[in-house]
Amino acid sequence: MLLLGGDKTGNRWYHDNVPIADQIGDYLSFSRSNVSMGLKELQSWRLVKLLHRPGDRREYFEPPKDIWDIFKALLEERRRREIEPTLSMLRDALLENPSSASDKEAQKRMREMYDLIELSSSWFDDVQRLSPETLASLMKMGSKVGKLLDVRDKFRLSPTAKKTKLDKVTEQEKGKITPPDVHRKE
Repeated sequence: MLLLGGDKTGNRWYHDNVPIADQIGDYLSFSRSNVSMGLKELQSWRLVKLLHRPGDRREYFEPPKDIWDIFKALLEERRRREIEPTLSMLRDALLENPSSASDKEAQKRMREMYDLIELSSSWFDDVQRLSPETLASLMKMGSKVGKLLDVRDKFRLSPTAKKTKLDKVTEQEKGKITPPDVHRKE
């Protein structure tokens, strides 16, 4: 929406009447071509939807009604346009054989970056499946999540603490223990 005037556009679009491009241009004092380019970009980001009305040749534009849909669309598009190409480039670079010590160090750093981005992408996938209410609660928790994890770690470090299934899975993911071979016969 920023491409078409930010707050003015948002206020205008949430009125009862869904505007046409000419109304948007008049309201914002933008040329028709600038409005058209901005609307095409907003459509590519899935931030506006093109509507047609029976018996009317004009094109109407409507944003998603739920603010969470806008939030998720923005995150998904950023991922598709920025994160996925970066992961692809890093995968290609990691397939190359390093020829020097500096190349090995660079590849080590790229591996760390790749792993971090993959972890964030996996977390994003999990967050996408949350309801808006749960997501809002998670966001409100903020740094309290870190404090909760600190408490959990204190209990893990306790010599009397028993290992749970989650602890074993976490150790397995970190490579501390090898996964059981499900195909092996005992």
